[in-house]
Amino acid sequence: MAEKHTVTEALDASDINERIRQLGKRRVLELPQMLNFHMWLDGKRLARQSCRVVGESRTGKTISCNTYRLMSKVTQLPGEAPHIPVLYWHCPEHLSVSRLFTGLLELTHYQATRGRIPELRERVYHVLGSCQVEMIILDEAQRINAQALSEIRDISDILEIAVVLVGTDRLNTVIQRDDQVLYRFLSAYRFSHLGSEELREMTSLWEEHILQLPEPSNLANEKAQHLLSQATRGYIGVLDQILCEAAIRTLQTGKSCITLPTLRQVVKECSLVTK
Repeated sequence: MAEKHTVTEALDASDINERIRQLGKRRVLELPQMLNFHMWLDGKRLARQSCRVVGESRTGKTISCNTYRLMSKVTQLPGEAPHIPVLYWHCPEHLSVSRLFTGLLELTHYQATRGRIPELRERVYHVLGSCQVEMIILDEAQRINAQALSEIRDISDILEIAVVLVGTDRLNTVIQRDDQVLYRFLSAYRFSHLGSEELREMTSLWEEHILQLPEPSNLANEKAQHLLSQATRGYIGVLDQILCEAAIRTLQTGKSCITLPTLRQVVKECSLVTK
């Protein structure tokens, strides 16, 4: 039985190290939930309808939004401004009006980012129009102050750009402070926890497309799923962390698939359950 869990000769030390490096990087896997979300964003973008995306941390909001931006290719003809269909920005804490404007200019690689607020506003409107921006995704939008939210609403109205506010449930409280902002961002998409069947499907997809160990670990089995369900509580980000850590540890110990003891050890270290 011991031979079954030995890494095959096809994986030498350099191969193993490279696989470990790959597992430590941020990955993009187009999950069914992500495809459905991207279709929803497509509709908002075509209709130029602003909206919000809400969910707890580690439910997949950020990676899904950033992937959408990556899929919306930037193009540029000689002598013309680039066409940037989708801008994505991870908002800093206490986002003010001036920081909003300079941030948008930086996203479009515009050089002149200094000036008074009226000058910056005029510059932003000109650049967003020249770059034919269709959608702006603002992640961690609960960090935006009231004045900056009003400016964002105006950008949506005046330039007919679909602005997507992404954040935790605190975002709902923030936008309710101004009725005009609330009405502009009434349409909402919620990222939820994975159910038991979704967790099983995600585990199988991760095994096949992300972990890619020499032999299948069959982590969709009942015992492994019981462990993962308790440890992750349905958070896809936690599932990713646990599975990748288990795969790394498997490769480091010279095994070819994740065993239940290895998974149990990683779950004990990474579980959301209070110890």
